Amino acid sequence: MKPIFLIAITTLTLIGAEAPKTFTGVITDTMCGAKSHRAMMKDKSDAECARLCAKGPFGYALVDGTNVMKLSDQKTPAKYAAQKVKVTGTYDEKTKMLKVVSIEPAE
Repeated sequence: MKPIFLIAITTLTLIGAEAPKTFTGVITDTMCGAKSHRAMMKDKSDAECARLCAKGPFGYALVDGTNVMKLSDQKTPAKYAAQKVKVTGTYDEKTKMLKVVSIEPAE
């Protein structure tokens, strides 16, 4: 009876697991979000602003035009700050967190 129960639980878990999707947007930080970085730090570039804000209490995020999604990976986005990228991962609507599988430059 235990093997059947384990198979049933595993199947239900896999059915509920969301497949990774690709999201396209710009790497920013959770403080600036979709706002202009120039408004926050007039003497810094957008990339410098995002990097500085992400080092503090605000993490890296992806903004796709309407949504600001905090990224689970906080190291890889640093090299793509203020750049348009494709992020593959799963998005949790409740936490607004994008669990990152990969990040690459958008074409």
